[in-house]
Amino acid sequence: MKMSERLAAIPESYFGKTMGRKIEYGPLPLINMAVGIPDGETPHGIINHFAKRLNVPENQKYGAFHGKASFKQAIVDFYQRHYDVELDAEDEVCILYGTKNGLVALPTCLVNPGENVLLPDPGYTDYLAGVMLADARPVSLNLEPPHYLPDWDKVDKNILNNTKLVYLTYPNNPTGSTATKAVFDEAIQRFKDTNTKIIHDFAYSAFGFDAKNPSILSSENGKDVAVEIFSLSKGYNMSGFRVGFAVGNRDMIQALKKYQTHTNAGMFGALQDAATYALNHYDEFLEQQNDTFKRRRDMFERILSEAGLPFVHSKGGIYCWLKTPPGYESESFEQFLLKEYSILVAPGIPFGENGRNYVRLSLALPDEQLETAAERLATLANLYGK
Repeated sequence: MKMSERLAAIPESYFGKTMGRKIEYGPLPLINMAVGIPDGETPHGIINHFAKRLNVPENQKYGAFHGKASFKQAIVDFYQRHYDVELDAEDEVCILYGTKNGLVALPTCLVNPGENVLLPDPGYTDYLAGVMLADARPVSLNLEPPHYLPDWDKVDKNILNNTKLVYLTYPNNPTGSTATKAVFDEAIQRFKDTNTKIIHDFAYSAFGFDAKNPSILSSENGKDVAVEIFSLSKGYNMSGFRVGFAVGNRDMIQALKKYQTHTNAGMFGALQDAATYALNHYDEFLEQQNDTFKRRRDMFERILSEAGLPFVHSKGGIYCWLKTPPGYESESFEQFLLKEYSILVAPGIPFGENGRNYVRLSLALPDEQLETAAERLATLANLYGK
């Protein structure tokens, strides 16, 4: 039996296709800079709490479909504490089994076939799958260097007037650009009192090197227009736990919760307890994570700058967005780096047409390995005419 035409039409997931594959590389020890999985361990206190909660009888049975009151309250308290945003635990919070599930499901929950969805270019690769599964119409939201911020006046008015959803993501994956509150204020005011809603992917919220990253819900009327998708994977080194949540506009949240009652049967209770413990006890750890990646960014960018390599200055997140040399596009440069310098990077083209002449390098590596990678890359200065 063949797969459905709808599924067949969706491009292969870049990371689904590449993660775990056998890699043939050059003569040097391999340095894998392709995947943004934090290299540190999950804090032991979170692990210990998770292990303890495994023995609680209530956690060995079906739980409430929409999650424990204690987890939802921890989310409410976290947003109040960090962003001065008030949330209703029942109507404005939806627990997610990994944030990707929410990001991909939301178009099915909110968009009718043929309606426009604006997707950031460059932006996270799997937004497109969610739009195509909903039979909606993906439209590129052009983001230009060096700041990669939306310019709404440059979007065709006919497209804008017929857009149901807009995806934003700051800190931006892959470019490392960030948004100020003023950027979010403008977006909220632009779409307030329209039929257009915003999904803000806040996966890299913990990493703001020049300033703390604002929540889009902090903007006036933010909850009237937007939902925000928050991940525990990056900030807490909990990528294997697959826990996140959506918060914000209650109509969007209720649609997502209804969808989940048909596709999931409640998150494992001990997992919710571990996430609750993380949100309630590890604010200082988030600051340490930010300090670690800021130090790595400073070191990595300094070496590239001294060699004259062109890259986008990262203000947040865990990546470096490096321009390819003349004569190379992202995929050919990816193969060149792998075969000649044993560095595995992510080509920019899966992130959108604006990534055609860039590659994404993850900074989620031990300092010594990261410095070695930067020094190898610095020897390529001649390819850039330096």
